[in-house]
Amino acid sequence: MAKDQNNSTVDQQEMQYKSGITRRDSLKLMMALAASALLPAVLTGCDSAPVSKTDVGTGAAKASTEHWPKLKLSPVTATGYGKDPNLILPPESPWPLTLTQAQLSLVAVLSDILVPREGSVPSASEVHVPAVVDEWVSAPYERQQQDRVTILSALAWIDDEAQMRFDKTFVALDKTQRKAIMDDIAFDTAETPTQFKRIAAAFSRFRALVLAAFFCTPEGTKDIGYIGNVPIGGDYPGPTKEAYAHLDKILADLGLTEYAYPIQA
Repeated sequence: MAKDQNNSTVDQQEMQYKSGITRRDSLKLMMALAASALLPAVLTGCDSAPVSKTDVGTGAAKASTEHWPKLKLSPVTATGYGKDPNLILPPESPWPLTLTQAQLSLVAVLSDILVPREGSVPSASEVHVPAVVDEWVSAPYERQQQDRVTILSALAWIDDEAQMRFDKTFVALDKTQRKAIMDDIAFDTAETPTQFKRIAAAFSRFRALVLAAFFCTPEGTKDIGYIGNVPIGGDYPGPTKEAYAHLDKILADLGLTEYAYPIQA
């Protein structure tokens, strides 16, 4: 028995997430996320996918009724940057990070399920998405604090469900066991059982945050082929003839041809 406990301790230590990013860099990513339109866009685009079903055999009883963690969260009392921040010399740590090591490790595992490594494209945890999530839910602003309750409740529910089904934390589960839980909560559809409706909605918010954070990173923007914010050497060449032709057609369809700008020779 002692040997099994020692092995379990080693396994848990090996699965701990360690951030390789500085607070300054994680804050930059969090601010980019807050200023971008990616987060609300992801929310509306991720709720209609079909859900697959995974049979993990007997002994993996699902919850037959809804269970929802009642968390007693300590209030975040940091003041943040304020209305007139010093952007020349910003503080290194405007607020303390609040996720525990166990929560960070769970966020890392879930993030990599959502955004796994594919070829040369890194996984979410490899580009420090869990650190950005930690910044987000620790920030003392209304939007982030609303997400804090949702995200932390979702994390607690997932671990509770893992314990109920498999007597382990979610991080300690194997791939098949993790997938069994994820399949039940991945999306809120007409087929989603009542007991999974609330967690499916909460997980949707978590998924939106993870995906938006990933695509705010340099690796994420490269993966989708975004080439904005790149300087152009020499004179600006302007739109292509194809772009002008497309614009002319749209204006003609709208009856606005007279407002089209002439192409400079």
